[in-house]
Amino acid sequence: MDKPPQTDQRYAGNYSMRFLFEQADIRGETVHLDSAYREVVGTHQYAPAVRQLLGEFLAAAVLLSTTLKFDGKLVLQVRSEGQIPLLMAECNSALEVRAIARGAEQATAQDFEQLLGNGQLAITIEPLDGQRYQGIVALSGGCLAHTLDAYFEQSEQLKSRFWLAADNDRAAGMLIQQLPAQVTPDAGGREQQWEHACTLAATIGQEELLDIDTPVLLHRLYHEDPVRLFEARSVVFRCSCSRERTRNALSTLDPTEVRELLDELGSITMDCEFCNQQYRFDEGDLGDVLGGENPQILH
Repeated sequence: MDKPPQTDQRYAGNYSMRFLFEQADIRGETVHLDSAYREVVGTHQYAPAVRQLLGEFLAAAVLLSTTLKFDGKLVLQVRSEGQIPLLMAECNSALEVRAIARGAEQATAQDFEQLLGNGQLAITIEPLDGQRYQGIVALSGGCLAHTLDAYFEQSEQLKSRFWLAADNDRAAGMLIQQLPAQVTPDAGGREQQWEHACTLAATIGQEELLDIDTPVLLHRLYHEDPVRLFEARSVVFRCSCSRERTRNALSTLDPTEVRELLDELGSITMDCEFCNQQYRFDEGDLGDVLGGENPQILH
């Protein structure tokens, strides 16, 4: 890179950007989240260490979703025996994100192992059209980035390395991934290029990853390597909950149970645990759920 280009200011603070090594079979992706991250964690009273874990999971979900070649969503979910029983982050192909740490109200530890002890990470890919896929790996290496490194190494996919960082206000990450041989067919040459890219990336500190925009960061790391940057893509917080989806969840209950709740409370209120949006339903809203003849149609 001869000189650092400028980040598209339309996406300042909440963007993902792809880059490609011109003379090596290696691609990369970075993500920066500030207001989108704060919107995700702002609806709950999380301890700082829990917030930071959520930030890393959000950054990782964005990085992984950019590798998908179809419309759909990617979900990272950990179930653990630690202070956080369940942590989940998801990102769809439009780079809309949301996340939650369930049961983390009393989580006060700072250590990854204490928060997510004996955890299993599930990576779920849900295309709008096609078959759902899920891979599972034990958390390892004391952090999410090392777990993802091990997952890709064990799954015999393309070599991949992750760097993740978060504080109370921002989250960021970088992924580099080896591509199928095209530019460099020689196995020895490919390995040398991969080690070169990883060694330089490993010099990044967490503050640098959080503070420095992608064009400047890549120039610092790879100023002697021809690297092509692609246009930044905006990342936003958006919850997929809706009044209709919430009512559909009520329809899975026994109508007798729904009737008892209405008789007792007069209406049923359900909260989205991701965004705290409340949905209130009275008897007129739930005619079909109760077995009535004239259900109300929601728009």
